[in-house]
Amino acid sequence: MDFSSAADELYGVRPADFVAARNRLAQDAKAAGDGPLAKRIGALRRPTLSAWAVNLLSRRAADDLGRLLDVGAEMREAWGSGGGLGDLEQRRARLVGSLVRTAGGLASDAGNPLREQAGREVEDTLQAATVDPGIADEVREGRLTQPRSHTGFVPAGFPMAPGGEEERAKPEPEEKAPKKEPKKEKKARPAPAKSNVTRTSAARARRAETLRRRAEDADRRLAERAERADAAKWEAEEASAAVGRLRHELERAVAERDAASRRAERAEQNRARAEEAAREAREAARDARRAADRDARHG
Repeated sequence: MDFSSAADELYGVRPADFVAARNRLAQDAKAAGDGPLAKRIGALRRPTLSAWAVNLLSRRAADDLGRLLDVGAEMREAWGSGGGLGDLEQRRARLVGSLVRTAGGLASDAGNPLREQAGREVEDTLQAATVDPGIADEVREGRLTQPRSHTGFVPAGFPMAPGGEEERAKPEPEEKAPKKEPKKEKKARPAPAKSNVTRTSAARARRAETLRRRAEDADRRLAERAERADAAKWEAEEASAAVGRLRHELERAVAERDAASRRAERAEQNRARAEEAAREAREAARDARRAADRDARHG
C-alpha cells in the first residue's frame, strides 16, 4: 500500500465511513512498519458532502467530467486569444447541469442525498474547474475535501479581458482646437459611456480577484489548521489505543504470573508431600529391618 492508493480508496467512501476507513488504513500502514505513511494517512481530512459528490464524479462519470474540463480548457484558450465563447459557454452550461444531476443520483444511490445547498456547491465547484486549471486538476484527481469556487469575471490567470481592458478604459484624447481659431475655447469631450462601464467592470474584476485570493488563503489556512487538528486527534487515538494494548498485556502478564505462582505453590506442596512419604517409607523400612533382625536372633 502506498499513499496514493490509500487516498484514492479513502476519498471514495461515504463521509460517514471516512474516519473508520482512515483509521483502518493507518493501522495497516503502521502494522507494515511504515510509520510516516501511517501519519500521512491519519492527517487526511474528511470531505464535505458536496466535495465527496464531486469525487464520485471523478470515479463514476469520468468521461463526462473530462468533457467538461476539456471545454474549460478551450474556454481559457479562447479567452486568451480573443476568440468567441458563446458556443463554449452553452456547452459548459449543458455539461454542468448534467453532471450536477449525475452527482445527485450517485449520492442518493450511496445513501447520502444532496440538499439544495450541497447541490449548489457541486455546481460552483464544476464551474470553478472550467476557469481555474488548478481546481480542474483537483477535481480530476478526485480527492477534494471542500467545495471550490471562482469569483470574478475572467478565468484564473487572465486579470483582464482579451483586447486589453486598460486600453479601452482610457478616456479618448481631447480634440485639438482648429489652428484658424486659436481664441475659441475648446470644450473637453466627455469620455464615452462605454469606457466608463469598461473601467468599472475592470475595477470590479480586480477587486473580485483580490477577494477571491484572500478567501482562498483563508480557506488554505483553515484547512491546514483542520489537518493539524485531525492529525493530533489521530495521534491521541493511537496513543489511547497503545495504552489500552499495554494495559491488556500487563493484565495478561499479571494473570500469567499469578498462575505460575499457583503452580509453584502446588509443586512445593507436592514436593513436601513426596518428601514426607519418602521419610515415612524410610522409617517403615528401618522398622522392618529391625523386626527382621529381632526375629533372626530369637529364632
